[in-house]
Amino acid sequence: MIASENKRASQPGWQHPLLALAEEELDLVLQLVLASGSLKDLAQVYQVSYPTIRLRVDRVIEHLRQLGNGTKPDPMMQLLAELVERGEVTVSAARSVRDLYRQKENSNDDGTVV
Repeated sequence: MIASENKRASQPGWQHPLLALAEEELDLVLQLVLASGSLKDLAQVYQVSYPTIRLRVDRVIEHLRQLGNGTKPDPMMQLLAELVERGEVTVSAARSVRDLYRQKENSNDDGTVV
């Protein structure tokens, strides 16, 4: 669970993370609820494959986590997700790039892993 309960009490201008989502993301959340949480049904609503809808939902989940934790989205992860969603990169290729990117991010300048 995100720390929304504490933020409400401690920050006067605090806004619920769902209210910070883009309209497209809110629509996805609404359709997911209306589909009783079924990604299969949600994929049919959007007329996309299951992996595509899974990716979209994962993106919204990650965005909500970042909003709840006060962190900013990683531009590389957003780019990879968009490329997969547009069909320009396969899911497995994006995962490989993501893993290499994270490995590089977690290594020192001399190449040693932190």
